[in-house]
Amino acid sequence: MSRPSTAQNASPKRGSQPGKLKANSLGLWDVVFMAVATSAPITVMSGNVPFAVGFGVGTGTPATYIWATVILTIFAVGYVTMAKYVTSTAAFYGFISRGLGRVFGLGTGFMVTFAYSVFEASIISIFAYFGHMALLDQLGIDVNWIIFAIGGLLVIQVLTYFEISLAAKVLTVLLGTEIAILAIMGFGVLFHGGGPDGLMPETLNPVNVFLPNGLQVAAPGLAMFIAFWSWTGFESTVMYGEESKNPRKIIPIATVIAVTGVGVFYTWVSWMSVAGNGAHEAIALAQSANPLDMFFHPTEVYVGHGWVMVMEWLMMTGSFACAMSFHNSQSRYQYSLAREGIFPSVLAKTHGKHGSPFVASIVQTVAAILWMLGFWFFQKDPYLDAFILLAVIGTFSLVIVQTVTMVAVFISPQASPRRERLARQGRSYSRRSGNAGRHHHDGHQSGHGGRPGGLVPALQTDPLDHRRTLRRRSGLRPLPAQGQPSEVRTDRSRRNGRRRSRPRPG
Repeated sequence: MSRPSTAQNASPKRGSQPGKLKANSLGLWDVVFMAVATSAPITVMSGNVPFAVGFGVGTGTPATYIWATVILTIFAVGYVTMAKYVTSTAAFYGFISRGLGRVFGLGTGFMVTFAYSVFEASIISIFAYFGHMALLDQLGIDVNWIIFAIGGLLVIQVLTYFEISLAAKVLTVLLGTEIAILAIMGFGVLFHGGGPDGLMPETLNPVNVFLPNGLQVAAPGLAMFIAFWSWTGFESTVMYGEESKNPRKIIPIATVIAVTGVGVFYTWVSWMSVAGNGAHEAIALAQSANPLDMFFHPTEVYVGHGWVMVMEWLMMTGSFACAMSFHNSQSRYQYSLAREGIFPSVLAKTHGKHGSPFVASIVQTVAAILWMLGFWFFQKDPYLDAFILLAVIGTFSLVIVQTVTMVAVFISPQASPRRERLARQGRSYSRRSGNAGRHHHDGHQSGHGGRPGGLVPALQTDPLDHRRTLRRRSGLRPLPAQGQPSEVRTDRSRRNGRRRSRPRPG
């Protein structure tokens, strides 16, 4: 018989039955917004773009997002191809297990679970940094960043305890506000014709990725790494397949929208931030003690000081939305791996009313709090140390998993219709052969202790039956039954126009 998917049929450990996530809770745009919120547009733009401009490829940074958009769109095509055949909360684990086997699936499953755990800790660190700066700049109140970090994690725990639709609504509101403030800044620069150097369309030239563009030395590898980092989380669309309506249709569409839509937006916003400051000033601000001024300055000049104050708060709420998205992703990975019997079965429990993986969610909250307490105890900076270090570790892990996933998608029979058809025919033929073997074994009691089925009895079927099956599938005339004269032509007799079974006329 055909071997079922490892990701879907491994049994959990004994002790308790896994719960079920609440199905049909999310529509298309719910999944899109949750995936884009995981990418965190305002956090990515304000945190990553200045670093790439100051230490990567200078004013050529917008071109890195063009490259990343193209490459990740290609990845997304293969990714959603597998999503049509494997609906699993542990998306990477399910895909790689299907294509490369359970050993590779387990390794990448552990790696992704770890990556999402450190991603939440990383993003909550910059959330705490934004909160500390906003209160200090606007109200003159100095609150230690660890208070924001622990408080944010506890609020996330409360919101994710309930059903997923509540988190989706909260994320939709927060995502809308952060996209709006970035768009306001961008349109302000665009309508004023750019900064001192104009709109600087040359920054979009893809060749600039390999040039210093105002820096002494170019670091294209670093700049591209930061660009790919900016998309981290778009793959979470597949994780919501079990909770979405019609996942085979919704998930592929949501993934493509998340990748291409985010790519266009990132390219445009990074371009406007560079153009709004000018070539020299953009690099100077990116390398200054407060790199966020690369966004605050054009907002204040072209839109107004009041919008800078709004942007400070929306940077805080946007990073909070991103942290909550990663929390959802990580807890669902724990749940799925526990359901497969890999993690302790208690992590596979879901809430009886809300259908949320509340045990896994609590475990992830505790882990994130421990991360934060560790950085705070050793007096590390929430932005330069906690945010950067943890994000780099998580991104390296995720890039490795994405690469292995592409290999799994290519190898899997579902990667192409022809391979899928051949694999399906092979499974059907194996089933028929196995059934024939079992019937033969039951009737003749071959020397295996009378056990029905198995591999050896399947090999005892009549070879003529196999030949008839192959000829029928190849479109050839069937072989005659035993005792009847043969009417089958060989290839040579066809060419000579005669039947080998008939005697030649005298």
